[in-house]
Amino acid sequence: MKSILVTGIGGVVGQGILRNLLAMNLNVPVVGTNTVKISAGNHLCDHVYEVPFAYDGDYVATIKDLVTRHEVGLVIPSTDYEAYYLSLNEEALSCRVAASPPEVTGFCLDKYLNFQEFESAGLPFAQSSLPSAYRGEFAKTVVKPREGRGSRNIVIDPARPTDFGDDYVVQEYLNGPELTTTFYVLQTGGLHGLITMERELEQGNTARCEVVFDHDETLLGMIRRIIARFPFKGSCNIQSRVTRNGVIPFEINCRISGTNSVRSQLGFNDVAYTVQELFLNQLPDQPHILKGSAIRIIHDVIYPDKSLSEISNSNDHFWTF
Repeated sequence: MKSILVTGIGGVVGQGILRNLLAMNLNVPVVGTNTVKISAGNHLCDHVYEVPFAYDGDYVATIKDLVTRHEVGLVIPSTDYEAYYLSLNEEALSCRVAASPPEVTGFCLDKYLNFQEFESAGLPFAQSSLPSAYRGEFAKTVVKPREGRGSRNIVIDPARPTDFGDDYVVQEYLNGPELTTTFYVLQTGGLHGLITMERELEQGNTARCEVVFDHDETLLGMIRRIIARFPFKGSCNIQSRVTRNGVIPFEINCRISGTNSVRSQLGFNDVAYTVQELFLNQLPDQPHILKGSAIRIIHDVIYPDKSLSEISNSNDHFWTF
């Protein structure tokens, strides 16, 4: 029986993917990987493995070994680096990878390259500069790692943006509500649908969000222009702000993103679309977006009579609270 491998099972994205997989009642083995042996997703997987970081030399070989050992038919990466390196090596893995092609995952991994690619295509994106080239063009700035994720190491309006190295990017600070828009592109290149939520962040993750429909026409037009220019595939995510100049993206993720567990409950189950198209060879279900909102809470997994070092996988005795 073919299995499904999910990476980054300790993070919010990976945990959501796993819960959505279990809700599909596929009755297929689920293999989970993470850079540490024990994390929040262990209890949702049939097998769990510790693997190197995606940019380490042994990463792809390690995943390839797991694909062979467990007859994996689909790998679902939950981090940007893994989406890039796994898409780059999809042919060597001999299984499907749920990510856009490497020419897309590559530039989306780097916010400055993303800006350059979108600017050359005439697509909106937050105005950006390398610190070494910044000459005070923006009234207010946000400086962030070019390849950062999870809103880590972001500095709002520093006194001297030029003090940062060129592994950072200086972006024009965008005032306005923050939107997270997920869209799904079929392997044939057609747009399957989208969902947009206005959100608030805490420690880099969505804490509260609400489905909004006000910007669908604008975003639909924007996404159609994006996928006409670049070969995005599968589930992708646009992070943007609603400004006086319209909806302006500031980051694109070429993978299933962190609110997948919320979206699936509000009519847009992109994890299911991914599995249906790439694993089951079926046409994905049609989205039916519902009005609604969500609040994130802390959820506990309790392992009675076990030390942390003894935690393994879904075969462990545990309960949730």
